[in-house]
Amino acid sequence: MYIILPFAREEIPMIRSQPSCHPAVPVIRRALPADIPAIAEIEKKSFGDPWDQEVFAEALGYFPTTYFVAVVNGVVAGFVVGALEDTGENLYGHICNLAVSTEYRHRGIGAMIVKRAEQQFALELATGVQLEVRVSNKIAQRFYRRLGYREAITIDSYYANGEDAILMMKWFRF
Repeated sequence: MYIILPFAREEIPMIRSQPSCHPAVPVIRRALPADIPAIAEIEKKSFGDPWDQEVFAEALGYFPTTYFVAVVNGVVAGFVVGALEDTGENLYGHICNLAVSTEYRHRGIGAMIVKRAEQQFALELATGVQLEVRVSNKIAQRFYRRLGYREAITIDSYYANGEDAILMMKWFRF
C-alpha cells in the first residue's frame, strides 16, 4: 500500500507495524515442588547420567532458598540446584546441578539462573561459589569461565563412569 502526501511528488511506501518477534523474557524464581517433574525431564534430556526426580525433590527440601528455575511463558526452561556448604572456616555456595532445556539454550538463561543463585549465596554470606564440571565438557567450562569461574583442582574419578571433574571456583569480592 502506498500513501500519497499532498506536498510529495512521489508515492511513499506506508510502513506497517509487524507483530513482535521478541522472545518472552524468562522469569527467575525459586523452585517449587510442582516444578520437579519438568526439572527431571530437562535433566533426562541433558545428561547421560541424570539425577532421579526424588533427588531433585530431596534437594529442594534441603536447599529451598538456593534452588531456582527459569520460566518462559509458563514453562520451566531451565534450573539451577544450589546449596550452601559450611567448612567451619568459610561458607561456600555450591552449584550442584544446572541445565537449560534444549529449545531454550543460547538465550542467556543459564547465565541468568547462575547469577541469581550467586546473588542468593552472597545474601546468605557465602565467600564464593564452587562447582564441578566434567573434564570432557569444554562447552560448560567456557560458559563458567565467562561468568568468572576459574579452575581450582581436578578430582579423580568423580563421575559414575570414572571421568574426572574440574572443581571451579568463583570468589566474591566485597
